[in-house]
Amino acid sequence: MEPEILALKYDKIAQLWQDEHFSSQYGIKQFEKVLSFVKNRKKALDVGCGVGGRFIHILEEEGFSITGVDVSKEMVSLASKNHINQTFLHEDICIWHTKEKFDFIFAWDSIFHLPYDKQKGVISKLANMLNKDGVLFYTFGNENGEHTDTWLNDTFYYSSIGINENIQVLIENKLSILHIELDQYPLKHVFVAAAKI
Repeated sequence: MEPEILALKYDKIAQLWQDEHFSSQYGIKQFEKVLSFVKNRKKALDVGCGVGGRFIHILEEEGFSITGVDVSKEMVSLASKNHINQTFLHEDICIWHTKEKFDFIFAWDSIFHLPYDKQKGVISKLANMLNKDGVLFYTFGNENGEHTDTWLNDTFYYSSIGINENIQVLIENKLSILHIELDQYPLKHVFVAAAKI
């Protein structure tokens, strides 16, 4: 599914997403575990930031300056209202470029919406956006391939290059694996943390 189509789907559910997920505890345990690996705490990038919320609040408490990127215009609009001191950009991570470097980059349940053939390129791009000792943290499906699923009376696309290829891409980009976990077994949900050491 092309990012512009995904954007329209999330535009339609942005307010519902905020109402149901803004203060959720989903992913907090994993996020805090990975955040403990982050040495430098100046700049963070949230890929697929949605409306902001729980993860942004934690980073603000830690003193981070945060940039959020999301393909949904409505999600970015809500995030900007929810966190007025941070920067949120309506951008497609597949084509977005910046010269900025970050100490912490995370993508919770967002990269798996990217087209299959964009997965490796985006992971490599994020790895190259890290400062020295920076940490990359993201989630993905543990099987290699593509599928669709029905949610909120709409069809959403998912893809993954699987565990082995994700690890290979990180190592090829000179990142050191800090942690990998199939964290919601029996669901096929994986999170990985790697550092630019």
